Amino acid sequence: MTVQTTFDPKELETKVKAMYRSVAQDPTASYHFEMGRALAERLGYASSDLDRIPPEAIESFAGVGYYFHLANLKAGETVVDLGSGSGTDTFIAASKVGGNGKVFGIDMTDEQRAKAEQLRVRDGFTHVKYLKGYIENVPLPDSTADVIISNGVINLAVDKERVFREAARLLRSGGRLVLSDIVTEVRLPETITCNSNLWAACIGGAAQREDYRAQIEAAGLHVAREEENPQYAFISENARGASRKFGIKSISLLAIKPDRS
Repeated sequence: MTVQTTFDPKELETKVKAMYRSVAQDPTASYHFEMGRALAERLGYASSDLDRIPPEAIESFAGVGYYFHLANLKAGETVVDLGSGSGTDTFIAASKVGGNGKVFGIDMTDEQRAKAEQLRVRDGFTHVKYLKGYIENVPLPDSTADVIISNGVINLAVDKERVFREAARLLRSGGRLVLSDIVTEVRLPETITCNSNLWAACIGGAAQREDYRAQIEAAGLHVAREEENPQYAFISENARGASRKFGIKSISLLAIKPDRS
């Protein structure tokens, strides 16, 4: 499928990097979206999990849902986080898979990775590794992961089908893709989808809900469970207005790569 856009994807990338550079460096600034520990706890993150990871990572947490109950991570598993940001979910995953497991965080924004890496070294998360990369083109071999996680990131990708194909490539047979993301009830008009500012704010790139599931299935993954996250809400008036008009919402889902063995 050819993805048609009338804005420059490089312009989008620049704006996304600028926004998430600010998220890493100035988590107390004003954004379209909420951030921090209060958000994480309201979405469903357990206080006991958050207490075990660096608080500075949580300050820059900008996820849109909770999915660790769907991920059901086990000791010794390998996890890849697509769009790992400042590390909240990678650190939680690391605490669940233990020292015999591995966690790779993939992010294109240098400042996010630098913050996460500094916290990783400081707090001794030796089985976590952060890599510079795009979620459409991850610098890891085929069949690396037992589980792929992603929180509020895939909506930022112009070619979501390519992201899901990449997830399928990275997963071992029987592996799990577990994510939270922003979707819509209706397809967005071009006035929204061609606005790179709204893409960077996690609105313009939101796919219609059934289309999103179909793209996952087309990559060879089976959607096993899907939930809405009503606890998530945008905070700026522009974002709230778009959310009401187009049914923009957060979902979490679990998809399985069929076991061909």
